[in-house]
Amino acid sequence: MSLLRKIRDTGRVARPAPPAPQGDAPPVARELRGSAQVRCVDAGSCNGCEIEIGNAFGPVYDAERYGARLVASPRHADVALVTGPVTRNMDGPLRRTLAAMSEPRVVVAVGDCALDCGEFAGGYGVVGAVGDVVPVDLKVRGCPPSPDEIVAALRTVTGR
Repeated sequence: MSLLRKIRDTGRVARPAPPAPQGDAPPVARELRGSAQVRCVDAGSCNGCEIEIGNAFGPVYDAERYGARLVASPRHADVALVTGPVTRNMDGPLRRTLAAMSEPRVVVAVGDCALDCGEFAGGYGVVGAVGDVVPVDLKVRGCPPSPDEIVAALRTVTGR
């Protein structure tokens, strides 16, 4: 009984929705309006961005209320959230993941490392930024980006 009392006393935890993003969505994202199935791909990051993605889908930021839902298989995904610089070991798997996704698909590069290799630039195991390997539709800057910025990018895709 004490757990139910605690839940009742705590009330709503999710933050109120911020204003809808004003930026133009990529042309591909306009076809996905309403909801998007999201697949996360770690191409070689330090996992800081993954922690923030987890927070974005957690109960406080609750990206799912805007129509973005995490899926386990790229065959079910419309959106790929790619983090980190693309390493030699992840070059092929990243390409195969995107090939398994149906059209239209949106690729979102999350974090500075995904955009310009960040701290890993010039590393012996780094092929390059995500945009050097696959076409990127949307970029989220930050090291790591805040959950608010990740949710704003997903809202740009879903239009909600």
